[in-house]
Amino acid sequence: MALGAGAALAVTASTAAQASTPDGESLAGQLADLEREYAARLGIFAHDTATGRTVAYRADERFPMCSVFKTLTAAAVLRDLDRDGEFLARRIRYTKKYVTASGYAPITGTDENVANGMTVEELCSAAVSQSDNGAANLLLRELGGPTAITRFSRSTGDRITRLDRWEPELNSAEPWRRTDTTSPRAIGRTSARLVIGRALTAEDRERLTGWLIANTTNTERFRAGLPGDWILADKTGGGSSYGVANDVGVVWPPGRPPLVLSVLSTKHAADGPQENPLVARAAGLVAAELT
Repeated sequence: MALGAGAALAVTASTAAQASTPDGESLAGQLADLEREYAARLGIFAHDTATGRTVAYRADERFPMCSVFKTLTAAAVLRDLDRDGEFLARRIRYTKKYVTASGYAPITGTDENVANGMTVEELCSAAVSQSDNGAANLLLRELGGPTAITRFSRSTGDRITRLDRWEPELNSAEPWRRTDTTSPRAIGRTSARLVIGRALTAEDRERLTGWLIANTTNTERFRAGLPGDWILADKTGGGSSYGVANDVGVVWPPGRPPLVLSVLSTKHAADGPQENPLVARAAGLVAAELT
């Protein structure tokens, strides 16, 4: 179906005919094919800020959030704790045992950083750009614990996203859980408010976007599925079970306004592996539809 500027594109299992690809198969059909191929559940929310068109597939279902929460954590530090860089410059001391208990601490766990501590700004960078769990837990501690992220989400208008546990427990991803979850639409819109909206000051927005652009964990997800000349400001997440593979952020095709893109996925089996190609292929299909 042809759609002009400002029209909404809703792709759901019940309205698959609303969006067709050049080969005649609906976008919803292609996404459903990916779910069957990977024995997974896939959630999509995408919004083209240039035209107003939107793609939504299971966009309001809950999915485990996993490390995607680290974007919100850094944003909460910038908005609620920092004043003119003073808090960002504060040096945080910690023990090796504390950060290694988080399960993944490639930056905070080095001997040099354990010995010297790290500034809050360095912890934000490590949490967002390197997905360092130890850094995320240290930031959560400064904010008052995981529920601070729920409160922060609510303050931005996000009524769905919630964080209840620390790393690494928050990654357990059982399908019956409401704790530590979000929806594709909710986290996509929240990311947009933080990166291209007004939830943060211009200076804080620029700093957060820089950490997201420096992301090192997306090479087999958005980076693999989207054109190489697109600028990506995204955060991945992955679970310790049920094969959770997420990627969420804002992406800029050359010479045009950005797309908001949220791809969340989980496997049906508890021991299911993470499927990076599922995320990459879904992102590519949606981006092709909108651009």
